[in-house]
Amino acid sequence: MTSIRIALQKSGRLSEDSIQLFKECGIKFEAGSSGKLRSVSSNFAAEFLFLRDDDISGYVADGVADLGIVGENVYVESNHQLDVVHRLGFSKCRLSIAIPRGETYGNINNFEGKSIATSYPNLLGKYLAAKDIQANIHVISGSVEIAPSIGLADAVCDIVSSGSTLLSNGLKEVEVIFRSEAVLVGNPTLSDEKRAILAKLLFRINAVQTAQNYKYILLNAPNDKLNEIIGLIPGMKSPTVLPLAAGGWSSVHSVIEENDFWNNIEAIRAAGAQGILIIPIEKMVH
Repeated sequence: MTSIRIALQKSGRLSEDSIQLFKECGIKFEAGSSGKLRSVSSNFAAEFLFLRDDDISGYVADGVADLGIVGENVYVESNHQLDVVHRLGFSKCRLSIAIPRGETYGNINNFEGKSIATSYPNLLGKYLAAKDIQANIHVISGSVEIAPSIGLADAVCDIVSSGSTLLSNGLKEVEVIFRSEAVLVGNPTLSDEKRAILAKLLFRINAVQTAQNYKYILLNAPNDKLNEIIGLIPGMKSPTVLPLAAGGWSSVHSVIEENDFWNNIEAIRAAGAQGILIIPIEKMVH
């Protein structure tokens, strides 16, 4: 029986978010733990490999894995020719240049002739070339933030999420060169059978992701204000309206985008809506 092999990061936040996504998609498998490097799903045509983040793109490019979830920064840095099958929206971060906090920064021209330590020489090199800046890129792996304090480089280029690591090392972020999120990448030579399985997987992922942006709303409305309240609810389609046991009142049900609801909540309440419930949606299929 044909199945697809999916490479995931074996530990860390990206691993946790990826595993959670597949669980929400209803795909059952044992997560990588206690050194377990491979797991076969019991209810979907897929098996999972648990690898180092830096190795995932290479495994997919070599055909050892069909798909992989990897940070976009790592994928682009690897220079492997893969299909970006789907942008996943989690594990967002940015690749930024940072300098010692006490230094004054004008613009990117400050780095002309300077030395920048990084684990992302390809991304940094492309950015500097696009800005016509000649700088010395000092490639190191691991904690690059220490480089300026020990005289190894004038600046660093590294992944930033909250910025706390830079702050604790006496650095400040001055130039964002790349914004990243988790992406599902695929080998461009997948067979028709594996593409059919991929289509089923993407259907589930889209259902989960769409549901994250919407909420189910229930509220009680006086009948004489019903049209006004319905007009204030930015629902997908016409809401469901059901009469309540108490005369003169109806129950209104709808699916809404969460951000739109909060923009209108005060107007909905002022129009007379009561007993408003907002309920998460687990899956949503258009």
